Amino acid sequence: MDQRTQQTNAARKACLLIFLVCGIGLSSWAPMVPVAKVNLGLDDATLGLVLLSLGAGAIITMPFTGMFINNYGSRKVMLAAATVIAIILPVLLLTTSSWQLAIALFIFGSAIGSIDVSMNSHAVVVQNRTGKHIMSSFHGMFSVGGLVGSIGLGFLIKFGLSPIIAAVCISALLFLIAVSQYKNLLPHALEDKVDSFAFAVPRGPVLVLGLMCFVFFLAEGSLLDWSAVFLQFNRGFDPSMAGLGFAAFSVAMAVMRLTGDKIVHKIGAGKVVLYGALISSAGFLIASFVPSQAAALLGFVLVGLGAANVVPVFFTAAGNIPNIPPSVSLPAVTTLGYAGQLAGPALIGFIAEGFSLPIALAFVGFLLLLVAFTYRHRS
Repeated sequence: MDQRTQQTNAARKACLLIFLVCGIGLSSWAPMVPVAKVNLGLDDATLGLVLLSLGAGAIITMPFTGMFINNYGSRKVMLAAATVIAIILPVLLLTTSSWQLAIALFIFGSAIGSIDVSMNSHAVVVQNRTGKHIMSSFHGMFSVGGLVGSIGLGFLIKFGLSPIIAAVCISALLFLIAVSQYKNLLPHALEDKVDSFAFAVPRGPVLVLGLMCFVFFLAEGSLLDWSAVFLQFNRGFDPSMAGLGFAAFSVAMAVMRLTGDKIVHKIGAGKVVLYGALISSAGFLIASFVPSQAAALLGFVLVGLGAANVVPVFFTAAGNIPNIPPSVSLPAVTTLGYAGQLAGPALIGFIAEGFSLPIALAFVGFLLLLVAFTYRHRS
């Protein structure tokens, strides 16, 4: 095995672990949400507004991350972002007011946005060096991290640790992984310089794809921020086990993403979107209207199974719209998608405050059903 191959293989393994770090860091917040809600005495509407800060931090930071990558290299950005995530995670439980939590979440979201962009940028470079499609495996590892973070924090609490000490343990793990893998990531000199994408106001097919992407990002964001609250306060789960919902979703997502390329090749992208939207919709509706703990977990599994490979199909479709260059269509669709993740928590919070949290989650199921019919009509 030559030096280039060894270097590429080492970078691939290191980048996989950085995706794991991002998944663990982000999903660890899921079981912490009800703890913060109780500690600060927040109602659903206020919590929804506070949760906006996480998505806002990510979206505002993402455009600047490309500049940092071009100047310093993606591995330095990944290390810096991972360090911030590790530091801020326990702080989320130390805040004493809603505005302090909002500031902490904004910083947390900024770090998540930075590591998200930089690790995907690095993964593209590694994929180009291998000469074959391996992107699904990276995103599959992110979903594995979603399982480890959401269920791991709960188990640490179950074993007797306080939520803050449990968060510190997770933080230490994230920092150790990032530091240990830094040297194996590709140096800046070997990375490709990528021109910044142009942005245009989305219209026509770009707008339609972007809005459908918006719904799927909203669905994923809803489970991240509200699944633990739903399980604890609406389905009677013990607080230490409230993260099981996002864990179930993450397992299903990971399994489907790790096999996603084969599925798309076998049944076609159109059926992946149609069936995926229908299955995800069914998952939300089952979790919302069947009053049992098992049904709630089954519903979240169905959401993960259905949603896993839909967004990659949308991104591929956006890059192949006739007469519209990918440098215009992809940023527009991506921005609308992340806007869904940003607006989702607040939207769910307001609907939950006016009606109930199960009704709010059922509304997401209805939007996914709308996507299924819209995509079928376009196809």
